[in-house]
Amino acid sequence: MSPAARFRALPLRSRLALLVAVAVALAVAGVAAVSWVMVRTQLRDQLDSALRATNAEAQANQVYRSLGCVSVTGALPERPANNLSAQVQIVLPDGGHCWVDGRSTLRISSTDLEVAQRRRGAALYDATTSDGVAVRVYTQPALLDGRAAALTVAKPLSDIEKPLSTLAWVLLLVCGVGVVGAGAAGLWVARTGLRPVDELTDAVEHIARTEDLTVRIPDEGDDEIARLSRSFNSMTAALASSQDRQSQLIADAGHELRTPLTSLRTNIELLARSEETGRAIPPDDRRELLASVKAQMTELASLIGDLQELSRPDAASPGPLGVVALHEIAATALSRARLRGPELAFASDLEPWYVRGEAAALERAVVNVLDNAVKFSPPGGSVEVTLRAGELTVRDHGPGIPAADLPHVFERFWRSESARALPGSGLGLSIVARTAARAGGSAELRAAADGGGGTEAVLRIPGAPTPPPSDPSVVPDQ
Repeated sequence: MSPAARFRALPLRSRLALLVAVAVALAVAGVAAVSWVMVRTQLRDQLDSALRATNAEAQANQVYRSLGCVSVTGALPERPANNLSAQVQIVLPDGGHCWVDGRSTLRISSTDLEVAQRRRGAALYDATTSDGVAVRVYTQPALLDGRAAALTVAKPLSDIEKPLSTLAWVLLLVCGVGVVGAGAAGLWVARTGLRPVDELTDAVEHIARTEDLTVRIPDEGDDEIARLSRSFNSMTAALASSQDRQSQLIADAGHELRTPLTSLRTNIELLARSEETGRAIPPDDRRELLASVKAQMTELASLIGDLQELSRPDAASPGPLGVVALHEIAATALSRARLRGPELAFASDLEPWYVRGEAAALERAVVNVLDNAVKFSPPGGSVEVTLRAGELTVRDHGPGIPAADLPHVFERFWRSESARALPGSGLGLSIVARTAARAGGSAELRAAADGGGGTEAVLRIPGAPTPPPSDPSVVPDQ
């Protein structure tokens, strides 16, 4: 397994802690390296300044006058005492050299000869003594008893290497402590910061294991984790609500299907028993049974269609959308309503109104509203239909709806006490409200405004009295 794959296999908190530790290590190492280089540069500058400030020329002249230039090729003679705290050596233009002070000699370099011969000025460089000690050398022109020469002054580099070595160990220790501390702090921060994520993970695993959508997690604060927690809680609440609605829909559908199915089964059993026993059913009774079977099958088909319509999720893609002539749809639905209620008087005033929506769904909604008006209108009653400025109003003269029932009329399977004996599933107005909302409008059921009894059903759908120029196609009633 590659290092990258091994890193990705680590838990998230371990990866965060490792990344923090590496980042801190790089930062501390960078700061430590820069600090060490700056201190080293400062110490070398101080050493160079000390070499330049060494006043060795006067003592070198004194030694030179009293002893001459003593060769150092052999054993070193006893040297005079001095207070220079440095190694001093005289270099002559011909390459000869002698000592002034020091326990070891310095190798003569080309730089020293150039300075002694006056071919260049003073110079600073690193060198090694005859006994292998690393030194910093400063070579400067000098006059010894009037003769040109060069004077080299050297100090051991150990004067700065020891402090630098100590500093390096201190910085290394600080880096180690910093990295360990950063790793521990990163692990603690990761554990603390990811605790809500752990709770969220536990909640998701619990839901996957038990299908319990009542689980909620704390959502204190306003950070990203709190927002994620609130979104998760909202999602589970929405799922729980959807699940409850589905369960309620199934329960209500089962209840609504039971009655027509029981009646249908009874009628079919009567017909089957008549065939089995050979006892003929009177023609009038047989016709009544067959009409009842047909009506029950029609009711079942209508109920199943309504259930299919309501089973479509709200976010599902609707059918083909287009510019719909709402007044034409209302006129077609009105023609069908006249066939269902031939004993009723219908009046209409439909102004042109074009909306954007699903033609089939809008037609179904208008038909449902008119069917309700026909169903609750007394024989010989009247139904008025008007469409003005996008507001379709269907007014009947039936018994009306009690004020206490108005908030429930658009609920699925809800039926008032007076309507339970009438055919229907209780889904029609739910479909009306849903269709209006999908078209960007609304649906309302209210008592008739003129106080003459009955109910007004109002559909408000945004649109315009003329088709939009950008889309001249109009979807009329099919």
